[in-house]
Amino acid sequence: SGALVEAFRATVAKLDGAFTLLAMHQDQPGLVVGARRNSPLVIGLGEGENFLGSDVAAFVEHTRHALAIGQDEIVAITPEGVTVTDFHGEPVEVEPFEVTWDASAAEKGGWSSFMAKEVSEEPEAVANTLRGRIRHGAVEIPELDGLDELFASVSRIVVIACGTAAYAGQVGKYALEKWANVPVEVELSHEFRYRDPVLDANTLVVSISQSGETMDTLMAVKYARERGAKTLSICNTQGATIPRESDAIVYTHAGPEVAVASTKAFTAQITALYLLALHVARVRGSLSPTEIAQHVLELEAIPEKIQRVLDREHDRTTQLARWMADTRSVLFLGRNVGYPIALEGALKLKEISYIHAEGFAAGELKHGPIALIEPGQPVFVLVPSPRGSSVIHDKVVSNIQEIRARGARVIVIAEEGDAAVLPFADEVLHIPLAGPLFEPLLAVVPLHIFAMGLASAKGLDVDQPRNLAKSVTVE
Repeated sequence: SGALVEAFRATVAKLDGAFTLLAMHQDQPGLVVGARRNSPLVIGLGEGENFLGSDVAAFVEHTRHALAIGQDEIVAITPEGVTVTDFHGEPVEVEPFEVTWDASAAEKGGWSSFMAKEVSEEPEAVANTLRGRIRHGAVEIPELDGLDELFASVSRIVVIACGTAAYAGQVGKYALEKWANVPVEVELSHEFRYRDPVLDANTLVVSISQSGETMDTLMAVKYARERGAKTLSICNTQGATIPRESDAIVYTHAGPEVAVASTKAFTAQITALYLLALHVARVRGSLSPTEIAQHVLELEAIPEKIQRVLDREHDRTTQLARWMADTRSVLFLGRNVGYPIALEGALKLKEISYIHAEGFAAGELKHGPIALIEPGQPVFVLVPSPRGSSVIHDKVVSNIQEIRARGARVIVIAEEGDAAVLPFADEVLHIPLAGPLFEPLLAVVPLHIFAMGLASAKGLDVDQPRNLAKSVTVE
């Protein structure tokens, strides 16, 4: 066994780039050696058996005890034990962790698709992300204990992510700035690391990745740390690489997400960002305990409100999607915190239905997008509550009138009781009343349902859309 391990060690030391590599020898069938660099590798610890996989989902039906292999480390497993060393042969101590979900969570369980199951689990994903982090009306995130000095000294926050996670970051920006009173920038990970950004010890870089293995985000985290910034990751996968490369971690606890198009992980990411914003606000004193308690009450009510959206609007939204199965293009308009939700709605639709979809800031309508409006053009409009800003609400209603006058088919997502939109909308999908910053967690749900319904009506595989992968582990 020593010869195989040493030969393997000599080989991987010469390799460049990202890899996860395993090796066996025909004369030693009970030994497997593995190594990783910028690619995931985790160990499952069983009784009289051990496992290697890229994710705990590979072996969770056999064991929920696991080890995460670090960067440039080599593991040798036999049925009896596990040995971890670095590329120089020095022993490495690895702390085991327990997987918090079981194999049934990664099964369809009678649903028509994983995406349908995961949309139905959005209330649970939010509730699980909140669980254990709220106490007596205050936010206490155990993973962030001992980091008060870091949050108190932060002068700016940079959120980095890709795809859907970046839209969650754009939503979170509003809460972080309003509640924690810290300037926030949101950047795509692949743009961030190649533009030579200004970073220092008072910059907190918050990365968001469902898998924790998104290569562009991982490289951006490493880039930030090398330049002295503090890093915090929001992730849904235990044992993933990005959390282990970060100074702090907030897990989302959404459970395994199998469908390529992210749904419940998105709502859980927004929830985690809101918790982070309230946590930082407490440390910095930018909100009073009473104000924090009010926001906590709003957060705690979100799972039940999402369930109400699912119960009341699922069938009607699905039917609407079926009626529109032959459409060639759909536009989405949002303003303020609704703008990232418009982008998310467009991304979901193009990902799984393969039709053109585009999200715009409603204030940009007359700066170009209105030229796309023609008779019959479907347009989703996210209408903010007039209770938050009557000025913004009225401007969005004015946008609706403009596109309706040009023949658009207008589908409005608005809070219950908003009568101002009724004369100008072809369809209205209602969401329960919530504080303005909490509306995205509700308004996005009909958009997830719509995308899934339209793709299903076209006979497409909603779980495995063409050309896409669940985790983008290459640049």
